[in-house]
Amino acid sequence: MRQIVLDTETTGLDPAQGHKVIEIGCVELVNRKLTGRHYHQYINPEREVDAGAMEVHGITNEMLADKPVFAQIVDEFLAFVDGAELVIHNAPFDVGFIDHEFRQLSPKLGSIKKRCGIVDSLVLARNKHPGQKNNLDALCKRYGVDNAQRELHGALLDAEILADVYLLMTGGQTALSLGGESSKGEGSGTGGQERRPLPADRSPLPVIAASESELAAHREKLAAIEKSAGQCLWSGSK
Repeated sequence: MRQIVLDTETTGLDPAQGHKVIEIGCVELVNRKLTGRHYHQYINPEREVDAGAMEVHGITNEMLADKPVFAQIVDEFLAFVDGAELVIHNAPFDVGFIDHEFRQLSPKLGSIKKRCGIVDSLVLARNKHPGQKNNLDALCKRYGVDNAQRELHGALLDAEILADVYLLMTGGQTALSLGGESSKGEGSGTGGQERRPLPADRSPLPVIAASESELAAHREKLAAIEKSAGQCLWSGSK
């Protein structure tokens, strides 16, 4: 199974207002393992980047001035993602922008959904952790994924981080947790508490034997099981 974890950065929030994609980052998973293959591209949007968006991702107009436009990179992008299942956090946002770029180039390109499956990791997170924060930073904290380098949003870095989060979030329980959800993420097995070994000189635990009445009730129960099902393994009669 081939999956592509994808993220984009844009000039603003709404393609209907003329905003464009300025960065695409993708990392490849095959059979739930990172392959090391990735796709990363900055794109000249041929318009100004909104100041608010620039505060989020730090990508300036000057940085994009000499980058290719979307029409020049679309074939390479499609060659990388075609036929894969895309894993995207808040997929409607990124899919909406990609489809808008496709429509501006040619109606024949259609929607990215016709070429790829789409998995919205935000929907998965909300179903798994209802009522909690499920943005990427919150999920990193929950699953113990290092996001120390994420001072600003960046498409490739966010795709790499999301790949780790997605694999942990969908991989099932990896360790026994007795104390609830750990602050370092599920599967840590510590319940968010420090492991404390028992002292070597501790008093031995008391051994409490069953009373005669309890033993009689136990024998009676085993006899009833043997009568109804036959060959009761615990009765010692077989």
